[in-house]
Amino acid sequence: MARISGIDLPKNKRGEIGLTYIYGIGRSSARKILKAAGVDGNIKVQEWTDEQANKIRTVINDMVNVNTLKVEGALRSETQLNIKRLVDINTYRGIRHRAGLPVRGQNTQTNARTRKGKRKTIANKKIATKG
Repeated sequence: MARISGIDLPKNKRGEIGLTYIYGIGRSSARKILKAAGVDGNIKVQEWTDEQANKIRTVINDMVNVNTLKVEGALRSETQLNIKRLVDINTYRGIRHRAGLPVRGQNTQTNARTRKGKRKTIANKKIATKG
């Protein structure tokens, strides 16, 4: 099992897909990393030799050191600091983060269950008519 940046990559996935399990690496970054390391993207992670895994590790570390790529802890903390800044300066986006609502203008009348959580049924919501 290959362990890169503190993440155990899935064994039965192609290398290109397996690298995307590292936070901050998507498909295009994975392709660039594998190309720079000289490893075929179609080879499964379990079939990587130790030499190939080490090459991939060094390419990722080099990219991180040159600031062309941020992965795992550094990227997570930067994202959290950006959100905290928005909340602290009371922007509209910060208020939406604080309230746990969609931040980028999505419809909340019918959707947004991912952000809002499980439905909470409110009893007797109908307004009684005067008659």
